[in-house]
Amino acid sequence: MRKNEPVKKLMSTSLITIHHGEPISRVRKIMLENGIHHLPVVSGDELHGVISWSDILRVSFGDAFGADDRAVDTTLDHVMTLEQVMSTEPITISPQTTVHEAAEILCKGQFHCLPVIEDNRLVGMVTTSDLLRYLAELY
Repeated sequence: MRKNEPVKKLMSTSLITIHHGEPISRVRKIMLENGIHHLPVVSGDELHGVISWSDILRVSFGDAFGADDRAVDTTLDHVMTLEQVMSTEPITISPQTTVHEAAEILCKGQFHCLPVIEDNRLVGMVTTSDLLRYLAELY
C-alpha cells in the first residue's frame, strides 16, 4: 500500500471557488450546476474558508416544505451571509501531506474536504471522494 504517497498525486487542482461576500444563492447555483459539495471561499488565491452543501442544508429548510429554489435563495440571501454559514477556519494540508495523514484527518468525520495550501495560496482540494477513488485504484 502506498500510504506515504503525497496528496498532490490525488488532489483536485482545477478548483471552482467563490469570492467572500457573494450571496448564498450564488453558492447554491454553482454547487448545483457543477455537481460539487464543497466550495473554497477565497480572495484571490487566499483561502478565507470553505462552504459545503451540508452548510447550506443546515440553514435551508425550503426542501422540507416544498418551497421553490427562488424562494429559498431569496430567503437565504436576505437572512444569512456567506461568512455566517461557511467554515472560517478549515483544517488545511500541504501538497506534501501523505495520503495516510489526510485520511486520518477526514476519518474523524467532522468535514469531508481538506483545502491544500502552499506558500499561503490555495493550490488544491482533497475530498473523501478523492480518497475513495484512490483506494479503489489500489484494489
